[in-house]
Amino acid sequence: MRQVDPWRPSRRDVLKLGLAAGVAGLTGLAGCGAVPGKPDQNAPQQRGGVYSHGATGGGLKDTLEPYFPVTNPDIARCMQLYEPLLRWDADYKIEPSVAESATPNGDNTQWTITLRDGVEFHHGKTLTAEDVMFSLAKVTDPKKPGSGGTELAKILELKNSKIVDSKTILLQLNQPYAVLDQLLAEYTVGILPTDFEVNTPVGTGPFKYNRFVPGQLSQFDRHDNYWDGPPFVDQLIIYDFPDDAAKVNALLAGQVQSVDNLPNYLAGTIEQQGASPLVSETGAWVPFTMRVDVAPFSDVRVRQALRLIVDRQQMIDQALNGFGILGNDMYSPFDPAYAKDLPQRMQDIDQAKSLLKQAGQEDLDVELVTSSAVGAGAVESANLFVEQAKKAGVSVRLNKADANVFYGDRYLSWNFAQDFWNTRNYIPQVATSSVKGGVYNETHFDDPTFTALINQAKAEPDEAKRNQLLHDAQKIEYDTGGFIIWGFKRQLDAYSNLVQGLQPHRYLPCSNFGFKRASFVTPPT
Repeated sequence: MRQVDPWRPSRRDVLKLGLAAGVAGLTGLAGCGAVPGKPDQNAPQQRGGVYSHGATGGGLKDTLEPYFPVTNPDIARCMQLYEPLLRWDADYKIEPSVAESATPNGDNTQWTITLRDGVEFHHGKTLTAEDVMFSLAKVTDPKKPGSGGTELAKILELKNSKIVDSKTILLQLNQPYAVLDQLLAEYTVGILPTDFEVNTPVGTGPFKYNRFVPGQLSQFDRHDNYWDGPPFVDQLIIYDFPDDAAKVNALLAGQVQSVDNLPNYLAGTIEQQGASPLVSETGAWVPFTMRVDVAPFSDVRVRQALRLIVDRQQMIDQALNGFGILGNDMYSPFDPAYAKDLPQRMQDIDQAKSLLKQAGQEDLDVELVTSSAVGAGAVESANLFVEQAKKAGVSVRLNKADANVFYGDRYLSWNFAQDFWNTRNYIPQVATSSVKGGVYNETHFDDPTFTALINQAKAEPDEAKRNQLLHDAQKIEYDTGGFIIWGFKRQLDAYSNLVQGLQPHRYLPCSNFGFKRASFVTPPT
């Protein structure tokens, strides 16, 4: 197969694109290669071409590690290379992936995993039960558990689990766990071959590794023997774009075919310049994060006051340009247990002032750390918060950090900051963000009563009883947690009208980073 040599922007090219946006405005590139008109999404898709995607953020700490993705480019790479046993479909329902099924016994203490026939790794090896056991051991390694493995490590008894045959594994748990399938569907629990090496990574995903330059790009070739049907394009390149202007200009100039996290105010503008918005109803959120173990945020009255300062609707209208729904300081809105009955928290400046006075913080002065690398709505909502806080007499100093700094060594230790989270159900989200030992517990939340309720819920086979336990846990976070969750994003991405195949997806940005479905309307020759 002939390799197409794509245009690869240097760091200088990226800076030039950003400068062009600043000088000419984002409408100035309409004639730079984009072609108006939308393809027929139902037309037969054709093979060929090099597809380029502009991913938001990234930096020198970019990684190919399957179990430690942090930024959007990291996650996008994971989705091309590695696959979990199960996966989330476009409606955020679990479906088979490299496993045909995951079935519990009567009390949820054993789960039988049955693998799919004919799943091939990028280097030609056929997936077996040994690879699954190797991967689960790696992601739950007590010395370095992956972000998707911290919860699995608490419940899996791999020494007492067994390989029944080459396609069947019996997983033994040390306690009943009714929603193990939700953990096994996370992209952070990808299945690896027993000879895995991170510098030449191999998985079962739709694209195989070609090259990687941290902070700049990653390049992949089509996996022709992909079990779910090979991708349409010959090659995929994912570029880092810490700067929104450069990212959008690259799309409009035809230098990338899609971007994730399009600035919301550009949704209408790009439609006049040969590109289309891709809008997905998601449970994604861009919270303000308060460390509950550090003053002044260790005082629950301060945390509640800051929550009451927020004008949530204004943030949705302005920071997300209307592409969102109200949040109520709780996550996982698609979970059946989501506590919809708790009173919607709204801006209440008088009550916020009263709480701050009670806490001895009438003249509160805090630093809020943000970054464009967090994604659409982050810096915009941070700017709004600065102005909203003034009404309560709170002075907020905004620190707009470079991506390498924000997601660098101090990530997860900022006292007051922002971050992004994609759609998750409640128990997997809690395991990652809201209990002691959670890999991304950025608020340092550690409430014994809350943890006990979560542990009870995980073991409860009756869904109604489990949901009530989770409701009680959410009430604790609602009252004392460290997140300000002002809204849920309608994920806004964008793609060139020269391509087709991307569809809305509730889980991850840009059609779940599903570039295996993308194709050119007329592939390059």
